[in-house]
Amino acid sequence: MNRFVEHIRRLWPRELEGSGAPLETRIGLGVLLPLPFVAWALVALARHTFRGEHVAFLAVVPLLAYATPASKKLFVGLYPVGLLGLVYDSMRFVKNWGLTEGRVHDCDLRAIDMALFGVDLGGGVRGTVHDWLQSHASAPLDVVCAVPYATFIYAAIGFAGFLYVREYPAMQRFAWTFLALNLAGFVTYHVYPAAPPWYFHAHGCAVDLASAASEGPNLARVDKMLGVPYFAGFYGRASDVFGAVPSLHVAYPLLICLLGWRHFGVAMRAASAAFFALMCFSAVYLDHHWIVDVLVGIVYTLTADAVGRWVTRRRNAQAVAPVAALESS
Repeated sequence: MNRFVEHIRRLWPRELEGSGAPLETRIGLGVLLPLPFVAWALVALARHTFRGEHVAFLAVVPLLAYATPASKKLFVGLYPVGLLGLVYDSMRFVKNWGLTEGRVHDCDLRAIDMALFGVDLGGGVRGTVHDWLQSHASAPLDVVCAVPYATFIYAAIGFAGFLYVREYPAMQRFAWTFLALNLAGFVTYHVYPAAPPWYFHAHGCAVDLASAASEGPNLARVDKMLGVPYFAGFYGRASDVFGAVPSLHVAYPLLICLLGWRHFGVAMRAASAAFFALMCFSAVYLDHHWIVDVLVGIVYTLTADAVGRWVTRRRNAQAVAPVAALESS
């Protein structure tokens, strides 16, 4: 026990106030950072809602935090991503908070999409791009568009790992920008609740707050082909049925593209840009987002990236200022 306490003391030392030097005889408050994850997993266990992600909260998070200096560094770098997972898991308790049927945007959002991007469906009938795509859907295209939807979260985590090896401060900036981007999206879901296209095609203009989330018909066909209800399990338990604006599906690959551009070679730049473009098309083809949702997601991502760059420049300037003052004195 004493050896473990000594190990934790060295791993999470308390900082001498104002000096930045560690005080090895005391344990710093950073040792408590895993506590929210462990507590949430225990709550889920007590409520009989314990799932696979709670295993990570209960076991993997403390392991990273307390194992080695390298694992602690990874834990600190990924901490904002972990917080995002915790927030997302808790959103099911407030998914309809502040929502009424009259506040949910459904047919009005479709009307905006049709006014801006409407197409001729034939016979003098106009509709949305989604209407045309749904009438021309194919199994091969379902599978192609399912790929970015199946991998976008893993791509974000993999990119964080790539930056961990390549440039740790860049990983931290990505993780905090990623968290801020998602929180902005989650807040918007309640400020501007919006039904996705699949909801309109299934329910029309009637808004029912008790409606279940869905993977949509295209991804349901992919599940049937695979014989595994992957997309039904993932999207069927989504916290926000009326969270179409902004499209965070589009935001993730765009953020990877923006923050990874200077770290990528030619091949990786092309791959990241292609992944973003395919995601934009897939979000519309799979009936998950209106074109307006995609554009708003792009704006959110560009804004989050700009704010992240501004904060980084400001912090760097503040770090350099004392050194410059000492050198000039």
